[in-house]
Formats: sequence, structure tokens, C-alpha cells
Amino acid sequence: MRRSGSLARQVLFAGRVGRRGEGNVAGATSLLVPPVETDAGTGRVRLPRLRMRRRDGLSRDLTSEAMSLAPVSPPVAGPAAARDEEPAPLAIPLLPGERTLARRIRFALVNACTLSSLMLGLSAIFIAVNQGDVRIAAALLIACVVFDGLDGFLARRLGVASPFGAQMDSLADMCSFGLAAPVVVYAWLNGSAPAALLVPACALVAAAAAIRLARFNVSPKDGRFFCGVPTTMCAAVLALSTLIAPAMPPVVRVAGVVLLGLAMVSSFPYAKLARLAKLPPWLLVLPVIGALVNFRMTFALVVLAYLVSGPLIWLRQRRHDQAA
Repeated sequence: MRRSGSLARQVLFAGRVGRRGEGNVAGATSLLVPPVETDAGTGRVRLPRLRMRRRDGLSRDLTSEAMSLAPVSPPVAGPAAARDEEPAPLAIPLLPGERTLARRIRFALVNACTLSSLMLGLSAIFIAVNQGDVRIAAALLIACVVFDGLDGFLARRLGVASPFGAQMDSLADMCSFGLAAPVVVYAWLNGSAPAALLVPACALVAAAAAIRLARFNVSPKDGRFFCGVPTTMCAAVLALSTLIAPAMPPVVRVAGVVLLGLAMVSSFPYAKLARLAKLPPWLLVLPVIGALVNFRMTFALVVLAYLVSGPLIWLRQRRHDQAA
């Protein structure tokens, strides 16, 4: 520290003397800075030799001292080194597990069912918009429901279920049930229901389907109940309503569309079909008898009963939790 301080004072003093011009101080020093030279062969800049000349004729080499006192920075890795240190991207297989030819064929078959549901949904949109034949479009929606259930069944049965297939199924459901279903309903009720009510109702179904599918992808699965009415069931109800056409005023039909949209994003538990099959036989016979009498009214009552069952199950579970 004493050495470096002395050196700094000498350099400072030399600068001051240089600025003042002449100095009469005995032993005063001046800093001699030679010009910077460049090596012609390598193109590198040579460090000039800094010498301190005193008035008494003595000189002192400062280059070696400055080099010894200068701080040394750690080497900085260049772009090439940074690229070498980056980890290689991991390739995520679409089909986990053993990638044999037989499993790949089964995997392709399952995804073909998913793509078929997607194409049928697009066809329903085109037919409903261009040709205006809503009955054919509604029949295509029913086919979408069939293929949607088939791809999940085959994926579990053939052992080729994968996260890729789950995401593909979700995207296909959004196209077939989140977009095609409200478009078909709009083509069905357009002209009979007020546009100020019909357009927001159909838009609500599309938004509710997107929320329902996104929530389903990130929520834990329950083997007994759905959290809200699934998009597949909602689309099936809308398609059957278009085919059956219950004798209801158009405003009541629009209200039913809104009710289905809200039921999709609700948190009420709705029983799955496998659980409904375990109901008492006499309760399952009633809709069959009602369909023979008046199938349109029976269909409307069955749908309404299923929508009301969600809040009733929720109230029952809440009372059970409070009692416990």
C-alpha cells in the first residue's frame, strides 16, 4: 500500500508539473510517455514503457510496477464457450413407453378418432353456415360426441394414453363442442329468437366451453362426479334439441342455452354416466315410458332434472360435511 501510494503521488505530481510548465523544485519529476506502437506482423498494440525522469537525471521504470499493481479480472467466457455450456434440448416423445410398431399403430388409431371428431365439427360449422341445413349439422355433432367417447375408450383399452392425446382431445373438443355447437344453435334459432339475446347466449357457450376445458386439464380428476356439466354432454343436449325441436318459445330455448353454458363453468358436482347406470331400475324406466308418450317433453324434463341434480348433490355434501 505504501509503495502504490508513493507511485500514485509521483504520477500526480508529474502531471501537475507538466501543466504548470516549469518547476524549480529540486528532485522534481516528469512523466515520459512514448507513443503507442503496433506490431506489423500480429497487429497487437505494444504497451509503452512508462519512465519517470527526475530533474537530477535519474529515471525510473514504471511499467513493471504498474503491471504488478493493476487488478487482474477473471477471464470472461466468449459466445462459443457459452454455447458449449448450454444443455442440449430434450426430445419429449409423443408416445411414452415402448415404441414398437404395434403400439404406434394403436396410437395412430386413437388420434385418428380425435381428428375425426375435429373434422366433423368443422363440417358441422360449414354446413350450418353455408347450406343452412341445421339438422345435418346437428347429426354431425352427435357423431363428434361418439368419436370423442371412442378415442378415450380406445386409449385406455389399448394402453396408449398419453399427455399428447389428452391435449389433442381438449383442442378437438373446443372446436367440435365449444365452437360448432353454438354455431349450429345460432343457425337453428336465427330469425325466430331476438338477435340481442341469441348472440350473447351462443358466445357464452363458447366462452364457457373454453373455461371448462382449461379447468379440466389442470384440475384433479374425480372418479364419481364431474365438476360442472362436461362440454360433450352440453353439445349432445344442444344437438338433440336441434333435431327434436321441443315445442317451446324461442326465448325459452335461448334461456336453456344460457343455463347450459352457466352449468359448464359451475362448481356443482354432476354424476357421471357410469354412476347414473346404478340408479334403481324403476327410475330408469320412467324416461322410456315418457318418451313413448311425448319424447320432446320427456327429453326437456330429463335435461332439466340433470341440471338440477348438481345443486342438490352439492347441498347434500355440504350438510354431510357440516354434520361431520
